[in-house]
Amino acid sequence: MPVSAGLLTDRYELTMLTAFVRDGTVEHPAVFEVFARRLPEGRRFGVVAGLGRLRELLADFRFTAEEVAWLRARDVVDDATARWLAGFRFTGDVDAYPEGELYFPGSPVLTVRGTLGECVMLETLVLSVLNHDSAVAGAAARMVLAAGDRPLVEMGSRRTHEDAAVAAARAAYLAGFASTSNLAAGLRYGVPTVGTAAHAFTLAHATERDAFASQVAVQGKDTTLLVDTYDVAEGIRTAVEVAGPGLGAVRIDSGDLAETASAARALLDELGARETRIIATSDLDEFVITALADAPIDGYGVGTRLVTGSGHPTAGMVYKLVAVGSSPGGPLRPVAKKSHDKVSVGGAKTAWRRAVDGVLAAEWYRVDGREEPDARPVQVPVVRGGAVVHAPTLEEVRATCRAALAGLPPGARTVAAGPAYLTAGLEGEPS
Repeated sequence: MPVSAGLLTDRYELTMLTAFVRDGTVEHPAVFEVFARRLPEGRRFGVVAGLGRLRELLADFRFTAEEVAWLRARDVVDDATARWLAGFRFTGDVDAYPEGELYFPGSPVLTVRGTLGECVMLETLVLSVLNHDSAVAGAAARMVLAAGDRPLVEMGSRRTHEDAAVAAARAAYLAGFASTSNLAAGLRYGVPTVGTAAHAFTLAHATERDAFASQVAVQGKDTTLLVDTYDVAEGIRTAVEVAGPGLGAVRIDSGDLAETASAARALLDELGARETRIIATSDLDEFVITALADAPIDGYGVGTRLVTGSGHPTAGMVYKLVAVGSSPGGPLRPVAKKSHDKVSVGGAKTAWRRAVDGVLAAEWYRVDGREEPDARPVQVPVVRGGAVVHAPTLEEVRATCRAALAGLPPGARTVAAGPAYLTAGLEGEPS
């Protein structure tokens, strides 16, 4: 059964809301912030992703009459809260790091301002989107840096949930992947789609030659032929015989990729197919791609490791209350956690960055709202009064990410494990 975005949440959001309605604090002003206390182990930076999807979900964040009745029938909410939910629309403000921008430990990635009731309900949805998409984008960016000028294809749909596959394709594309195999991502977000044939296609024909001839007849000689169903060398010879020396590419999906690609390049050149590209797939990640840097490979297809964040399937972001008022429209007071290993910094923050000779050098934040000379603010207004005011295209987001990665020093652009390049500190403590 289709559900509204309002139900994409945990029950405790609504049990808290019920208490806020009952004790009269539901309309008190509040500020919540999203940040990561740390990056995934060994990562030097993170990439903000999912903001475009979150905007769409916020616009649909409401509860239908049927959903409110279901919540009331199961005693999730009381009568007063059910009435409050029936007319609910998010009317607050959202500021955030632009999608495609980098973040570091402590970066106030997203700030939500509104009433305590409307802000508290967004926690699960906000974290679900940002944690998944940022995990994929962070892994994708590392793979893009490792691949250099060799294009990458996202092809992990069969390795994750069907909806997550679409989000992952979008996140990979904004981080620099060239295309995806996922058609829904192509229709919904305009991500370029590619795809040729699987091993089953070859096995379905009497001979490999028949399979290649059938594929070339439909897709033309610029297609990519999968040559490792039986024997790679024989597959390459047959591919060139069928398509001619103008064959677009061959794909290798097994074995020692460096060794096999070198042998394939030599054979293709010998057969006169000097412009035929070699595409490598098979459980690739940023580390394998780095190891293949000297191999004669022209492009990569990445699946499982990409859509699972290359070992880190969540970005580890949290959504915390940092300021709250004592009356509707009243002044805010900062609040913060003091629990061991989960300390937060109270007060609404403005984040600032400074670059030196085009290289990102420092990030810090203030809680007094004061402007910083010779620095640029990181957050941008995204939602005002419940209405979206910032909606860049996916191509613009790709450009943001490309520029952000280019602004890292060489040492932070490698896949070698290390501490976070920066840590966002309190004002006067840029790091």
